[in-house]
Amino acid sequence: MPSGKSSRHRCQVELHSTLLTYEMELWAQGYKRILGMDEVGRGSLAGPVMVAGVILPRVVKLYGVNDSKLLTVKERNLSAADIRAQATSLAVAERDAHFIDEHGIVAAVESCQREIIELLCPDYLLLDAFALPEVKLPQQALIKGDQRSLSIAAASIIAKVTRDAYLCQLDREYPHYNFATNKGYGTPKHRAALQQYGASPLHRRSFLGFLEG
Repeated sequence: MPSGKSSRHRCQVELHSTLLTYEMELWAQGYKRILGMDEVGRGSLAGPVMVAGVILPRVVKLYGVNDSKLLTVKERNLSAADIRAQATSLAVAERDAHFIDEHGIVAAVESCQREIIELLCPDYLLLDAFALPEVKLPQQALIKGDQRSLSIAAASIIAKVTRDAYLCQLDREYPHYNFATNKGYGTPKHRAALQQYGASPLHRRSFLGFLEG
């Protein structure tokens, strides 16, 4: 009877194969630089929104990779290291609170995506949930894409790990808001701190309507 460890590895191998379904189909059609992208921080009250883009090689072994939300901090960090070691190309772009307040969160995300496309020169896009308008590259927007495509899942991990590390750094500069724990999201303690101390330069003023009451 297989041990728990070998059974877990078998499950990871099976998931890895499933998550590569879209990439395998596209490689078979002749696409070579398939870019998976995902963002983190869309609904945060503070800090930047970050988008990561990952292009994977045809021979890849990322057995621990899954939607970043389904992994522990340790698993995400280990997976991020594997992704960086194996990816053909990788990039992260961000837009700060000022940009988000001026242009809106959708425009901020799309601006990051276009920046990554210019950097990595893909020939196909795999996106999580939302298509990218006015981009002539062929693309698929997959609902829950970070649970259906290895490239998107890898991008979700890189974006999450990168942004979390940055918010932990900001926590030392702005300790009142506990960014290391809440990562800028609107937890009760974060909202209470905003009521007590007001907003910092990192906060998205357009997201803070509840303070006006």
